[in-house]
Amino acid sequence: MQLKWIDDLLVLERTRSFSRAAELRYVTQSALSRRIRALEDWAGAQLVDRNTYPLALTPAGATFCETARQAADLLTEARATLHRESTLPDRTLDIVAGHTLSLAFLPDWLTRCRQRFGSFHARVSAANVIDAVVALAEGQCDLMLGYHHPRVPVSLDADRFLSLSVGSDTLIPVSVPTSRGRPLYPVPDPADLADAHGTPFLAYSPNTTLGRVVGSVLDARDAHRGLIRCYESDMAMLLLKMAVEGHGLAWLPLSTAAEALSDGALVHAGDASWQASLEIRAYRPAASANATLLELWRMLAAPEQMDAAMAKTAKTADSAAPIGCFA
Repeated sequence: MQLKWIDDLLVLERTRSFSRAAELRYVTQSALSRRIRALEDWAGAQLVDRNTYPLALTPAGATFCETARQAADLLTEARATLHRESTLPDRTLDIVAGHTLSLAFLPDWLTRCRQRFGSFHARVSAANVIDAVVALAEGQCDLMLGYHHPRVPVSLDADRFLSLSVGSDTLIPVSVPTSRGRPLYPVPDPADLADAHGTPFLAYSPNTTLGRVVGSVLDARDAHRGLIRCYESDMAMLLLKMAVEGHGLAWLPLSTAAEALSDGALVHAGDASWQASLEIRAYRPAASANATLLELWRMLAAPEQMDAAMAKTAKTADSAAPIGCFA
């Protein structure tokens, strides 16, 4: 029996849909169905009633879920504790963050947390959203930082994981400028798409959070057909480099593009209607024995204290805080 089978069943219990559960578990529907049947074979009982719509758990499945949820929490926390005690010093947080956040947001955020909270060790790993969610779900880290957008929710069980907002950012279209300071690759006007030849588009990989957010922006304006996908990456920093070198139009977090916009290497390629607001969220297990994590979380959950700390820092800092540090 594999622990991920239990997570599959718990998500299925919550969504009551194989297709939605498969999406949240980042597997195909057929793969999820096979794993649920494997769990039923292991348990020796039918756990899901597939003859109802929406589907429901059998009485045996409901009983199993209750016990399995507690067991999964205990095993995940035990694994995290053993990992922490064997590899990390005291007062330590093991953090996984998205590639973009690990570069543009996390260093300054950790500095400000230490100013308010005191010294602590942080071991940081950068990962794509799928690997970051898996790392948190399997107890491989104490804290996960990721972008959140209403149309692209992070697939974590709300009963097992807590989240709160720690910052904000804005996804904006950018391009190198012409000699007159206009965008060389402006966002195509939907009204002119019939006559357009297509704009070179520097895109995110489809399974990334930023890629799905950009997709929702383009879907709302039916603008996909005006773009020619010429480059793809799951890292905003790589798209930034390609954009600055003049290879096409890109959507970048403002925190990532701020320096290039300031020195004129890039300009805005569309108005505010082509932008998307992003929330930066921290996620942690609801059950955790890491005292440092629990103390830091209490501080983060008290925005008035954080506001006071930030105001004090702003008075003594040589420069303003980077965009997106705290909401």
